[in-house]
Amino acid sequence: MNGLPHYQSRRAFLSQTGGALAAFALAQLDGGGGLRHHTPRARNVIYLFLSGGASQLDLFDPKPALIKRRNETLPDSVRGAQRLTSMTDTQKQLSIAPSPFAFQRRGQCGMELSELLPNLGQVADLLCLVRTLNTEAINHEPAVTFWCSGHEFPGRPSFGAWLSYGLGCEARDLPAFVVMTPRWSGPAVDQPLYQRLWGSGFLPGKHQGVALRSSGDPVLFLRDPDGLPRDLRRAQLDTLTSINEREFLRSGDPETRTRIAQYEQSFRLQSAVPDLVNLAAESPSVRALYGNEVDTPGTFAQSCLLARRLIERGTRVVQIFHRGWDQHRDLQLDLPKQCRDIDAPAAGLLLDLKQRGMLDDTLVVCASEFGRTTYAQGNVDEKANGRDHHPRCFSGWLAGGGARRGHVHGTTDEFGYNIAEDGVHVHDFNATLLHLLGFDHQQLIFQHEGRPMRLTDVAGKVVPGLIA
Repeated sequence: MNGLPHYQSRRAFLSQTGGALAAFALAQLDGGGGLRHHTPRARNVIYLFLSGGASQLDLFDPKPALIKRRNETLPDSVRGAQRLTSMTDTQKQLSIAPSPFAFQRRGQCGMELSELLPNLGQVADLLCLVRTLNTEAINHEPAVTFWCSGHEFPGRPSFGAWLSYGLGCEARDLPAFVVMTPRWSGPAVDQPLYQRLWGSGFLPGKHQGVALRSSGDPVLFLRDPDGLPRDLRRAQLDTLTSINEREFLRSGDPETRTRIAQYEQSFRLQSAVPDLVNLAAESPSVRALYGNEVDTPGTFAQSCLLARRLIERGTRVVQIFHRGWDQHRDLQLDLPKQCRDIDAPAAGLLLDLKQRGMLDDTLVVCASEFGRTTYAQGNVDEKANGRDHHPRCFSGWLAGGGARRGHVHGTTDEFGYNIAEDGVHVHDFNATLLHLLGFDHQQLIFQHEGRPMRLTDVAGKVVPGLIA
C-alpha cells in the first residue's frame, strides 16, 4: 500500500494455509448442502440435554429388588475400584436407597418408565431407551465437556458445531446451530453452563452455536437503534464488508470472513427472529401438546416448540440445555419439579413432529452427562437426601430419525450400579448419532495440530441395536 513489499508473518501464513485447507475439506464434505458418507436416516437433530445428571434409577431403570435391601451397605464387590466424589467419600456408610417413585409399563412395547414421566410414557412406542450409557468422568465440568465435545478438556468443537461443519445450513436467515437455555424448577443454584459446550473449538467460528436468550430480546442488539433506518444499516454493513475483505487479503486470516458472515447473519436475523418467536400462528391444539407453559417465554415448553419451528425453517441442530438435575439432596422434592418442566414438552415435541411428518428425518435425543448412585447421599431415612454422581451406567433416549422404536437397549445389574449387558460409551453414542445423520464418524474429520481430529477422537463404534 505504501510501495514497499508486504511480508506475511508466520502466524498469518499458517492461518491462511490452514484456512485454505479447511475450506477445501469443507468443500469436499459439504458440497454446498451436506455430502454424507452414506444415505442418512436423519437430516436434523433436536438435542435435549438434562444438565447435572438425571437419576436413571428414579426415571428410566427400575430396580424393585433394592426395596428389600434398603439401608444395606453397597457391597464392595459391586462397587469395585470405582472412585467416589468428595461429596460422599467421607460418609461412614454407602446405604442403598431404593427409588421412592413407582414405575409402570407403558405403550405396546411395555417399556418401564417412572410415574414422574406420564406424558413420555404415552409415546413410549416412539422411544429407543438406552440404559447402559457410560463415561469415565465423574465430576460435572469434565463430564459435560466430554459429552458435548467428545473430550474432557476444553477446546474441542461441540457436537452441534461438528454437524454444522458437516451438514451446512439450509436456512438463509437462521443459523445452522441454535442453542437455548430455559429456566428450571429445581434448586435455584445449579451447575453453570459454558459457551464452549456449543462452541466451534478449532473449527471455523461460523459453526459455533447461536444462543437464543430465555428473557428479553431473543438475540442481543436485534433491534436497530432509534433513528437508524434499515437502508443506512445496510450501507454500514456493506462498508464493513469492504474493510474486512481488504483485511483478509492483507492477513489471510479466515476468521475475518467468518466475521463478515456473522454480520450478515445478524442483519438477516433481525427479520427472521421476530417471525420465529411469534407463536400466534400456532393453533391451540398444537400449543396444548407442549403443556401449560408453552406461552411463557424462557420455559422448556416454549423452547421445544421453538425447536420445531427452527427445524422447519432450515436450522440443522437445536440443543436445549435444561439445568437443575444435580440432586445431591432434596431429590424427592426437586426431581418431580424437574420432570414437570420437561415431561409434557418432550412428549409433545415428538407428537408434533410425528403429525407433521417430520419425525422420520428429525432425530430427537435426550441425555445427561452421567447418572446418579444407587446409594444415598445423606441419611436414607431423611427425605432431604439425594444421590451422588454415577458415570458407570445411566440412561438416555432417542426418537425418530432412524432410531429403533419401542426398544430398551442394555441392562444393568440388580443394584443399578454396573452394566450387565450391551454398554454404550459416550463415543459409541456419538458415533451412532453421526451414523444416523449419514456420517462415518471416522471420516468426519478436521486437520488440526498435525492430525485429523474427530468428535469420537480415536474410539467409538456404531451400535446397531439403536438403529431401526
